[in-house]
Amino acid sequence: MKISTKQRIINTAIQLFNNKGYAVVSLFEIASELEMTRGNLTYHFKEKDDLLKAIADEMWNKIVVERNKSRQLPSFENLHNEVQLYYRFQKQYAFIFLDSHVLNHPLIKEKFRQMTEQTIRDNEAAIAFSITSGNLKPEPFKGIYKNIALNTWILAFFWLAQQIIRGEKAEKDGERVVWSLLLPHFTEKGLTAFKAFFGEDYLDQLGDPFDTKIDNYISF
Repeated sequence: MKISTKQRIINTAIQLFNNKGYAVVSLFEIASELEMTRGNLTYHFKEKDDLLKAIADEMWNKIVVERNKSRQLPSFENLHNEVQLYYRFQKQYAFIFLDSHVLNHPLIKEKFRQMTEQTIRDNEAAIAFSITSGNLKPEPFKGIYKNIALNTWILAFFWLAQQIIRGEKAEKDGERVVWSLLLPHFTEKGLTAFKAFFGEDYLDQLGDPFDTKIDNYISF
């Protein structure tokens, strides 16, 4: 199916912004990449902010569609879907998630704030549902589960940034880190349900065993 000129501009802009950063890419460069004149491009997008708005609107619409597929009932399956959703969109729209100036742009900031608050509430709902259904133990200390709900969002939202910073040392699958926060609080019933969803061997793939030899950490 042939895509419209407007969509071709959006797709090319996303690619260039992801590769070089939003601030340094000009409309002229985008037009050159598309082998069109700057005038043809500005017929569709007069300013770069107009282009950013179109990209942001496209992203929000896709996110809403994906989130609505699995928000009927709070559950760990929904938490899994939520984390994976963040990872997919971080790859597709990396320049938005990685650039603090873009994140603070008036076209972006408020919607991301709203989405963040909703995500944390959804994480809390999943935890509350799991306690009620007997999959999670009652909160051992005040604040633990709210902190886990917040940390789950942090791990999802900033996962791409830490991968870039840490390079080869970074884990490829951040969701395993999320489950590492929750697994110690599972009941036996919860562990059984978890294994039924992820598979029996998932618990053996959370990461490397912890080295307790202090000499491996301290050099004299």
